[in-house]
Amino acid sequence: MSEFRWSPRPDEIVFEAIRASGPGGQNVNKVSNAAHLRFDIRASSLPEAVKARLLTWPDQRISSDGVVVIKAQDSRSLERNRADALARLVELVQAAAHVPKARRATRPTRGSQQRRLEGKARRGEVKAGRRKAFD
Repeated sequence: MSEFRWSPRPDEIVFEAIRASGPGGQNVNKVSNAAHLRFDIRASSLPEAVKARLLTWPDQRISSDGVVVIKAQDSRSLERNRADALARLVELVQAAAHVPKARRATRPTRGSQQRRLEGKARRGEVKAGRRKAFD
């Protein structure tokens, strides 16, 4: 079974440089080094099945109108933050593209049922042995 490989086209992604929040001294006030990535799922080149799965995906980064918004601000470099945001987008799409194997319902064997009941009976006897004896 082949794994789904996808890389977004440059025209499908909108990057915006914004100021990072949090600590960073004067650098945080001067430089816009955080990256805001926007990716419209409906207008993308993804297969329809992956789009449908992504649109129903329970992720707070996906807005109600089907736009993925990722903010990357871990690095002091804008380029590293852009690369991080892109990697997170690809990771999100790959996770949504994975179709879990359908579960087949099974029944326990007669032997496993008997072993379970025997274990329960033994445990009950141990607990009964701890009770106070009444006259």
